[in-house]
Amino acid sequence: MKDLRGSIVPIVTPFADGQVDYDGLAALIEWQIQSGSHGISVTGTTGEPSSLSLEERKQVIKVACETVAGRVPFVPGTGSVNHAETLELSRYAEKLGADAVLVIAPYYVRPSQEGLFRHFDAVAKSVDIPVILYNIPGRTAVNIEIDTVARLKEANANIVGVKESNKDFEHINRLLHCMGRDFLVYSGIELLCFPILAIGGAGFVSATGNLLPDQVARLYNLVREGRWQEAQDLHYWLLPLNDAVFLEINPVPVKTILGMMGKIRPEVRLPLAPVSPANRAKLEVIARQYGLIS
Repeated sequence: MKDLRGSIVPIVTPFADGQVDYDGLAALIEWQIQSGSHGISVTGTTGEPSSLSLEERKQVIKVACETVAGRVPFVPGTGSVNHAETLELSRYAEKLGADAVLVIAPYYVRPSQEGLFRHFDAVAKSVDIPVILYNIPGRTAVNIEIDTVARLKEANANIVGVKESNKDFEHINRLLHCMGRDFLVYSGIELLCFPILAIGGAGFVSATGNLLPDQVARLYNLVREGRWQEAQDLHYWLLPLNDAVFLEINPVPVKTILGMMGKIRPEVRLPLAPVSPANRAKLEVIARQYGLIS
């Protein structure tokens, strides 16, 4: 298994005139790798998977896998509200050569813990690559409880970690205490990236990495090297930008700034809408402050 620690960046899905811009996607991934990101993910929350058709999701995963070409770990998001679709996407990612899959808890349906166990258990048993659970209760309306994670790990050796987009830091502490620090726990909350590293986390999957891949990767590198004061300083330096990318629902602000940077067209698909004029002005100010635009 490849080393899956560090900054695994959840790449946006660029659109051009309503269609997926696959060339733009490949260019973003290339920039990320050249900037020092430790891994690449697509079709997670930041990649607007629910606005993509099944075939579009497959093509995004395919283009990303071919662009990464084994240079860094590739961990596509393959989860869906639909169980059969999750199995299909996970098997497809494995067939292409993904290093692991990131599988979100099914959203909207609010399954019980037993339902979550059976869903993730079936996914893990359907592939022969590492599976990372994705817990984001603010979006899914269900929390993957620690006992459920422990049951899943005991039943499936290839369940290696969990991305916690969970503001309950106490939960994350107890999770690591229960599972052991060899279990890969990632922060999906930007302001918790540094704190989770401090308690033994494996890294983070941060939307901000789309904008400052070098500095977001550096946060992990500093901790790995034991340069704690510099890491703390960088954590607080990044804080205003981390706040800014959530002025509106992710990934609208990230795509807006990437558009200002000339990386992509800042298009989103309905029901998402372009950023408001007031928030666009705020994002332009913050982008200038961080040197993202001149």
